[in-house]
Amino acid sequence: MPKKSKTREWVDAVLFALVASTIIRGLVFSAYAIPSGSMEGTQFAGDYLFVSKFSYGPRMAFTPLSVPFTEPTVHGVKTYLDFLQLPYFRLPGTTEVKKGDIVVFNKPEEADLNIPIDERTALIKRCQATPGDRLQIINTQVYINGKAAVNAPKQQTSYHVILSSEMNPQVFTDLSITQLSATEFIIPADNLATFKSYSNVVSVTPAIATTYDPLIFPHNEKFQWSLDNFGPLVLPKKGMTIPLNDSTLALYKRAIETYEHGSTSGKTYTFKMNYYWMMGDNRHNSEDSRYWGFVPEDHIVGKAMITWMSTDSTTTLLNRIRWNRILKPIN
Repeated sequence: MPKKSKTREWVDAVLFALVASTIIRGLVFSAYAIPSGSMEGTQFAGDYLFVSKFSYGPRMAFTPLSVPFTEPTVHGVKTYLDFLQLPYFRLPGTTEVKKGDIVVFNKPEEADLNIPIDERTALIKRCQATPGDRLQIINTQVYINGKAAVNAPKQQTSYHVILSSEMNPQVFTDLSITQLSATEFIIPADNLATFKSYSNVVSVTPAIATTYDPLIFPHNEKFQWSLDNFGPLVLPKKGMTIPLNDSTLALYKRAIETYEHGSTSGKTYTFKMNYYWMMGDNRHNSEDSRYWGFVPEDHIVGKAMITWMSTDSTTTLLNRIRWNRILKPIN
């Protein structure tokens, strides 16, 4: 057998590396960056995550004709060809999506833009409800099947604050508090008691949205829901049958017609997929299921496992890396 040339050896090595990395990225894990503060407190803008695709089962590509390791568009040019679309298929995983999991998924709202599912924007949120659950939010507290859900340890929400005198800005830095206005602050749950203990804090009361907001799902006056008072709402489950009437169509029409390409012309409908409810831990600074509704199972990418790198673009170059977050497990 003739000996391979050095050039051929290098070409074979590069091809092997590309094939191996593509398989690992597609079937085992991928790296994602957090661009916004919707999970602030738990995950930070500038965090880089390893996401396990093996946990929930690797999802096969819908769009096989795409350039690997690139964004869906680069300088306005698509990096994929969408004339070939494969059906949804997922290999078996080690577990199912559970309440409390931090999950990466494709943005369902972008279905309206005719973007293939696997080329839609990747989001990261915490799963609050799973298929068949009855979800309700009362004064910011999530209830699942009538019981208060466990809140994330570093969950953040907004509070109205009255101070008797100016607060040292260092206090806000030390307690990870964000000041929105002269009287409104975003305070992590685990630092709330400490903040209240300061002598110049007169009062701290939750900022709760109570009035109907047309931007909130299902965007229908029949349901007078707000960001902090929402539901009750039952999440669709594969095999679940519902009657079709004005109320159920307001809640489930998008899932039926847009995500499942089903018909709403009959008297009943049986769901083909499972659906999930995702919310950010930074409750008043998160565009999530409260705005665009259910997350179909075919949009689920994987489970966030490890923060492998974290950078803070708001600080000096010498302090940019958050060393205490390197290789930190996610929970």
